[in-house]
Amino acid sequence: MFAILAELGWPIWPLILASIFALGLIIERAIALQRKIIVPPTLLNDVIGIWKKRQITPDVIAKLEANSPLGKVLAAGLRNERTTREGAMQQIVAAGAVVANRLTKNLTLLGSIGSIAPLLGLLGTVVGMIAIFASQQAGSNPQDLARGISVALYSTALGIIVAVPAVLAYRYYKRLVDDYLVDMEEQAERLLETVFGSVKPERPER
Repeated sequence: MFAILAELGWPIWPLILASIFALGLIIERAIALQRKIIVPPTLLNDVIGIWKKRQITPDVIAKLEANSPLGKVLAAGLRNERTTREGAMQQIVAAGAVVANRLTKNLTLLGSIGSIAPLLGLLGTVVGMIAIFASQQAGSNPQDLARGISVALYSTALGIIVAVPAVLAYRYYKRLVDDYLVDMEEQAERLLETVFGSVKPERPER
């Protein structure tokens, strides 16, 4: 295997680096996108309980915001509880956009690796083929020519091997992030129902 990598030459090293980056990103996102970290299961009920006890303070909101991405979204709603429901919702949407950007920050790179890995593999094959046909020794021996072509095609195969798991992981994590965002939106709406649902609209003065 190492002998084949040595024969492939310099074009194989960008592909090897891409595979290492892809593996690192897949592991990093698997750890960072755990449900208990992004959407803690009991956080909403805890926040509602604190709000009903009228214990919401700036310190509590700051701790909630630092707790998790869901906490950041809920904190945006509580920070604007004395405004209108529409104003609080706008702040929640803005916080949700920030959270979405942070959750997807490394997914773009992972998807890019999945897209360019086959091209890097094809580049290695093309460079290898050029070197083979430029060599007079390989052209004079059909067996050497066939072996050289076979080795050059390993680069394309390796590019596909790197691309497939990278693309699959990208699509899986993208869908996971979308599910988390929908879940956070639903929980934020439940919080607003609790905070503003009991508030009666003021009657206009006559």
